Amino acid sequence: MQDIGENETEVTEFVLVGWSGRPKARMGLMVLFIVSYAVILVGNGLIIVVVINDSRLHSPMYFFLCNLSIIDLCFSSTGIPQSIVNCLVDRPVMPLPLCYSQILLGLLFGTCECLLLAVMAYDRYVAISNPLRYTLIMNRNICITFAAMTWTTAFMVTIVPCLAKPARFCGNNEVDHLVCEFKAVFKLLCTDTSASTLGMYFTSIFTLILPLAFISFSYMRILIAIMRMHSDLEGGRMKAFSTCGSHLVVVVMYYGSGMSAYLIPQTKETHLGDKIVYIFYTVVTPMFNPMIYALRNQEVMGALKRLMSRKK
Repeated sequence: MQDIGENETEVTEFVLVGWSGRPKARMGLMVLFIVSYAVILVGNGLIIVVVINDSRLHSPMYFFLCNLSIIDLCFSSTGIPQSIVNCLVDRPVMPLPLCYSQILLGLLFGTCECLLLAVMAYDRYVAISNPLRYTLIMNRNICITFAAMTWTTAFMVTIVPCLAKPARFCGNNEVDHLVCEFKAVFKLLCTDTSASTLGMYFTSIFTLILPLAFISFSYMRILIAIMRMHSDLEGGRMKAFSTCGSHLVVVVMYYGSGMSAYLIPQTKETHLGDKIVYIFYTVVTPMFNPMIYALRNQEVMGALKRLMSRKK
């Protein structure tokens, strides 16, 4: 810490006390993080490799699925490795620049995933409601534009505001968490947080509520389109339900935990529930995404088998 005034001390590092005094809990968390991170690396890595190497999967749906896997890998890598290291120490210390970088990257990749899930819902809507014009509407340029807009928008609503008005911390430097999680660190700001809180809720509405509303509208239209299919296309109905069902499961898991974390009014203390929610959307959801999308998808599994046979 550095003295900046008679009664204030500028924070240069944070002490993470979320699991201090609970060595057994930390060891259990460390095992969970190691296993989950291994599954995330292998699962999402395989999806990326399979989609890139198999020309049969060079379609808009798998292009966005590959983007989702990249985001999940980046999102998990911002917090899980550091969490594993922190589990080995009772009171881990993180320098302010490292802590701030972890927060910004977590917000960037988390927001990016919210927006991408909305884009994937639109892709499924076009594929089911306009199958004959699907490849024309969702052409290569459009897909790249949507992906670029997702990353750019996420950057503009998370990184730019934080860099334009850097946070200032003074006094208390104990974070009640295992990592530098945004809400836990936000409580330690030494300036007036009313404007920042309002901005956080506005950003949360833009990145959570609006995309979720768009996804809900898209799936209402998808359901109507599926029900209008002729009875002789029962196999098409089942395939459509299966494909959309995978996406809906991911949406419910991710948006549910995200809304619990950022739309519930803040308290001065970080509760155990907040820490569990953080673990859920940074560890559990990225771990289950490859299982939900790949193991229930015959095209992905077929491409994986062909890739393995070529390697042999």
